[in-house]
Amino acid sequence: MDYIWHYESPLGGITLGSDGTSLIGLWFDGQMHYADVLSAEHEEKLIPVFKDTCRWLDIYFSGSEPGFTPPLVMRASPFRKTVWEIMLTIPYGKTMTYGEIAKRIVEQKGVARMAAQAVGGAVGHNSISLIIPCHRVVGADGSLTGYAGGIDKKVNLLRMEGAMTD
Repeated sequence: MDYIWHYESPLGGITLGSDGTSLIGLWFDGQMHYADVLSAEHEEKLIPVFKDTCRWLDIYFSGSEPGFTPPLVMRASPFRKTVWEIMLTIPYGKTMTYGEIAKRIVEQKGVARMAAQAVGGAVGHNSISLIIPCHRVVGADGSLTGYAGGIDKKVNLLRMEGAMTD
């Protein structure tokens, strides 16, 4: 059984998803791929992982780095998990390019090459937004390419973290 809970952020409603123990999803309401990993049967219930996640979100939206990560389960292909694990290493207030993520995969997996476009697809399907910080991934020239929650949210998040000043 999966569970959901709702959180009101300064940028709009957020839906949290859990398998009962770990966080499996965090989506801005209405974003692309919304609730894509939730089972058809789920119920709304405040469980411990949601309490931890709401505390993380409260700290984050107050403008500070939370300093902890709620327990996560990535319901994704091995490739997407690899990309998401790399995104987890992007420090608060910093950015990384799709190409840099591709380069890390090449180094980790010992493959000849990895297309930044393939990385982009995995980034775009991130089911645990904010905590797995896909908003910190930018184009090679620093451009703010797509964000499933909307480019306006990406801009606000990066400004809040101090990664973008204009």
